[in-house]
Amino acid sequence: MRGRRAGVMMGAGHPWDGGPREQGEQVDAGVIDDYVAELGRTLRGPRGLRLDLVAEARDSLLDAAEALEDGGLERAEAERAAVEEFGAVHEIAPGYQEELSVAAGRRLAALLFLAVPLTAVMWTLIWKLFPTAPVAYDARPGWFVPVARAVDVTQMAIGMLGALALLALGRGRRRIRRPWLVARALALFVWAMMPVMLVMCWALMYGSNRPAGFSDYPPGLAASAVSYGFWGLQLYCATRCLSLTRGRPAAA
Repeated sequence: MRGRRAGVMMGAGHPWDGGPREQGEQVDAGVIDDYVAELGRTLRGPRGLRLDLVAEARDSLLDAAEALEDGGLERAEAERAAVEEFGAVHEIAPGYQEELSVAAGRRLAALLFLAVPLTAVMWTLIWKLFPTAPVAYDARPGWFVPVARAVDVTQMAIGMLGALALLALGRGRRRIRRPWLVARALALFVWAMMPVMLVMCWALMYGSNRPAGFSDYPPGLAASAVSYGFWGLQLYCATRCLSLTRGRPAAA
């Protein structure tokens, strides 16, 4: 029965909304529906994948029950037998939960891979396009340029780390014994780097002496809004990963 291999499978069915699987299918599937409802309440993680996994579990149970019913069992007895063979919720849920935790880690990795380097490029262009008088550059402290370069290098490094994590949680997942640890480590890294980036960015704002006209410069305002949005999204995804990987979601 596929339920006992939940840690290595990915749902492919459509999300189940509580209705019949196909038109004309028997609606009364009480034992299976109760089991699937409990499984859905137990799992946490990305909604789309969670619904897919629950839908696949339900499809598998219905197929097994129909086969047992064709073999001579009553419908209710066939459903109970299918559920018993599939495994108790507390036995199979860890496998499904690990799948969801890894999926959340992939989302965070993809966000870092795309958003952080994009932010660095965006601000580089902003400062190249913003009309600043030469005297404003001369007034900046000596540490300004090294800190600015450190911010750029750090952002690019974070993007590369996101790419590596995305690869590890994708094609390289089979070679990793505990992929959920990669997701958790990535989330912890995001939380650790956020105050570092905030301090360096604040230092750049302080060292730039607030160029005249920048406070109402439309591209600068747009870049600031995008940057804050990306930071907030990173923290949200990192917090979500930490929540999903708390403890050890090892497959049963």
